[in-house]
Amino acid sequence: MGKYMSLVVGVVVGLAGLVLTVLWWGDFVTIIKGLVPVMLIFCGAIALVAGYSELKDDKRAKGKNK
Repeated sequence: MGKYMSLVVGVVVGLAGLVLTVLWWGDFVTIIKGLVPVMLIFCGAIALVAGYSELKDDKRAKGKNK
């Protein structure tokens, strides 16, 4: 019974989310507009840290090969 209940709840919640997105479209777009720059900043920071870490690893690996 639990499997069917989770399916029903999933459908109801998904439909509610769809209806509310349509009804509150302006607010939804405003939130997305506010989140995009923040996400770009975080993604850029993660890319910088990953690149720096990779450069550091390469430098360390070249030092061990000598």
